[in-house]
Amino acid sequence: MKTATYLSKREQEIMDLVYRRGSLTTSEATELLSGAPSNSTVRTLLRILEEKGQLKHTEEDGRYIYFPVVARSSAAIQALQGVVRTFFSGSVGDVVAALLSDQTSKITDEELESLQKLIQEARGEKQ
Repeated sequence: MKTATYLSKREQEIMDLVYRRGSLTTSEATELLSGAPSNSTVRTLLRILEEKGQLKHTEEDGRYIYFPVVARSSAAIQALQGVVRTFFSGSVGDVVAALLSDQTSKITDEELESLQKLIQEARGEKQ
């Protein structure tokens, strides 16, 4: 089972549900997912997420209960690292510059202060 960083939109939707709920059955996923997917479609997506190393399951009373393999924060970091490699040639500075220059993104003074502290820590400076 390998860990894949790319997830389709529907796979991301399922992972969001699993992270929010802690675990999920096929019937729960079918009921909660947008667009009313068929039960067989949901079963296929859950199997794919297992193959990608995102989910595992246990069997209880004849039904599969799916749960995440890695913590949401770890999965988010893995996904972000993939975006940084793919779209920004591995440059964290380019990512930050793109986010800060995006006119649709609003950054608060508190977030700027937090970023400044992180930059100082990265440089080894004292606050």
